[in-house]
Amino acid sequence: MADLSIDFAGIKSPNPFWLASAPPTNTGDQVRRAFDAGWGGAVWKTLGNPIVNVSSRFGGIDHGNMRLMGLNNVELITDRPLDVNLREMREVKRRYPGHALIASLMVETRDEWREIIRKAEDTGADGLELNFGCPHGMCERGMGSAVGNEPAVLEEIARWAVELATTPVIVKLTPNVGDIVAPGEAALRAGAHGISLINTIKSVMGVDLERMVPLPRVGDASTNGGYCGPAVKPIALHLLGQLARHPEIGRLPLSGIGGIASSRDAAEFIALGATSVQVCTAVMHRGYRIVEEMIEGLSDWLDDHGMRSVSELRGRAVPQLREWGELDLSYRVVAEISAEKCIGCQLCHVACMDGAHQCIHLPGRTEEEARAAGHTRFPRAIPDRVVTANPSGVAPPSRVPFVDEEECIGCNLCALVCPVSGCITMKEVPSGKPPETWNDRVQKGTDFVPGGLETTARARSS
Repeated sequence: MADLSIDFAGIKSPNPFWLASAPPTNTGDQVRRAFDAGWGGAVWKTLGNPIVNVSSRFGGIDHGNMRLMGLNNVELITDRPLDVNLREMREVKRRYPGHALIASLMVETRDEWREIIRKAEDTGADGLELNFGCPHGMCERGMGSAVGNEPAVLEEIARWAVELATTPVIVKLTPNVGDIVAPGEAALRAGAHGISLINTIKSVMGVDLERMVPLPRVGDASTNGGYCGPAVKPIALHLLGQLARHPEIGRLPLSGIGGIASSRDAAEFIALGATSVQVCTAVMHRGYRIVEEMIEGLSDWLDDHGMRSVSELRGRAVPQLREWGELDLSYRVVAEISAEKCIGCQLCHVACMDGAHQCIHLPGRTEEEARAAGHTRFPRAIPDRVVTANPSGVAPPSRVPFVDEEECIGCNLCALVCPVSGCITMKEVPSGKPPETWNDRVQKGTDFVPGGLETTARARSS
């Protein structure tokens, strides 16, 4: 069995799966149950001066049969007394000395940071996470994402924490910025021992059209909240990758957060540079025991791929994350439709005709009918293949669509909309050209493509 233990800036954990600072880490009882279920670490719900929360607090968005594709919340930091949180943290750490316990903190002045850091470290907490990401409520008071949006302020406060703390300091970044590298570099300059990201994304979940009030509704009004859940995973991976490929920030341990709900999700974050992964929404949706699948699934994946520890996976995909100008323009794939698996639904044809490049044809049409449907190019022969996998309830036509490979640009749309797994695949075809990137063309001076503005052409020729 692969070794899942990690060392995050000196913080030891039996596995990379941590609970993020959120409702699932609000009390000692919750964290104890989480550790009993198998979680390797927990970031306690953010501590600070007392606040008052509102009701209601959460809003969800579904997609098809998927509940809570995204979750929005307007909840703030802990609303329980500081001394109660500290006592429970001390009890949890005493009972679970081998698990990672991180104190999430958010206050304003240097004196307040000095006091809360001392109190948090006195509990035996293994590290501190500075919450510079909360996008609602606290930022209006000059904290949370108000700090994360200002690299100079972030650097100053993070430097306070590093100077005052005796345990590792982790800076939690907001995604609500134009460039994640700037706050990441600020954390680096401040001497932070690690970075966690992403916090929630500023959002409005929807509108109650009967009351004309945005959601979640608090009486007769609402506000923007923080968006999380499976829908934010692509954004989180992008921002994590941006930091992981940075030559200096990438040397810091990174804790990946955002839409992680399975062992595969976790493996993707680790492959893009994360040392630990933090989970929130999936636990709120399905409970602490989801970690059992995460542990087993990640361990099995590492075993299947000949990796003895999770550290061997860390960062494996980072070198392959590049700028657009570094991609090979000569690489080519085309769509291929399996006649044995096609059910004749025509979704691929509709998507290609209306949303892509009009290279999928339906057998049995005349050129006049095809032209009327929107085609401008007509292959010499279109095979007339009968659908054999047609399930009950799917109406004719019962012919397999055909891909004109010469026109197919390999966009993948047909494969993405196809409801049958493996029916449409993207196959590599030789282009007959040597590898070449756009940056290569720029360097050689061959980056001008005819057919554009005459002004541009004249300027380049002069």
